[in-house]
Amino acid sequence: MTNALITGGAGFIGSNLAARLLRAGHEVRVLDDLSRPGSERNLAWLRSLGGGLRFWQAGINDRQTLAEAATGVAQVYHLAGQVAVTKSVADPRGDFLANALGTLNLLEAVRAKSPDAAVVLASTNKVYGSLAGQRVDLGEGRYRLVDFPLGIPETFPLDFHSPYGCSKGAADQYVRDYHRIYGLRTVVFRQSCIYGPRQFGLSDQGWLAWFVLAALKGMPIQIDGDGCQVRDVLFVEDLLDAYELAAGRVEECAGEVFNIGGGPERVLAIWRDVAPLLERLTGRLPVVQFGPWRPGDQKVFISDTRKVRERLGWWPRVSVEDGVARLVAWTRDEMGAGA
Repeated sequence: MTNALITGGAGFIGSNLAARLLRAGHEVRVLDDLSRPGSERNLAWLRSLGGGLRFWQAGINDRQTLAEAATGVAQVYHLAGQVAVTKSVADPRGDFLANALGTLNLLEAVRAKSPDAAVVLASTNKVYGSLAGQRVDLGEGRYRLVDFPLGIPETFPLDFHSPYGCSKGAADQYVRDYHRIYGLRTVVFRQSCIYGPRQFGLSDQGWLAWFVLAALKGMPIQIDGDGCQVRDVLFVEDLLDAYELAAGRVEECAGEVFNIGGGPERVLAIWRDVAPLLERLTGRLPVVQFGPWRPGDQKVFISDTRKVRERLGWWPRVSVEDGVARLVAWTRDEMGAGA
């Protein structure tokens, strides 16, 4: 039986991870301030599963509570933080406190209370910035990176852009360096677009879940940019497979960084490809308007996942069609949408 701490454990990814660990008989500690919409519903769902769940309602900068929650754990999954570029632009200080300082506090708690724990960080592809200067083609309603047909590798230069990119980039580098300087067994996942059940998508974050909800409820949506942006998408259960592989084999991959997403096999243009998919799965399409580009937004991002596949033997299993269908079904059931 494993004793695991999940910061942000009542969020989308965190609640799915907590449920998986609880169902496997592990003791799960969740620390979450319940500030994000849907987190209280996710917590209620976790409590309904029974098992060894302990919960602390606290922010990531509550150092005393964080130290208590981190004492004597074997695994730490750091998922707490501010998640939207738009909010980081509106409140850069709050974004920094949540993502950069919060991560430093988490690392210090682990160093003091559980120095042998495996630590997995949910980082972001935004650490690579807008990919400015890269050759991009637009054809058939989709952007394409000319020189990176297999996606962006971990060796691509970092270029933090937007307060969110800076705060998550700082967290990313702190987690790497705590392995080098203090010997913590840390692993960084630079995640692309993750989607799936228990994702209460909003207009500024969780775009695929937001599009599904809008289609089911007949709500209008705004796409920031021209809608030809391309992203690789990964179903949440496939991401959790990678988390567990990394935590279980941390002696082999401590100090490593992995880009993780759907890769070139699971790519969507956010309107050209998503519109027919939504229409097929929901029978509806939301009314769309287009707005200005977000700061630092990438016209195209695809994760080169060869490193995580080679090092951990990981491979995504859920197709885009199946994954979005499961998201649609959950949204109908949970949100009472489009029934």
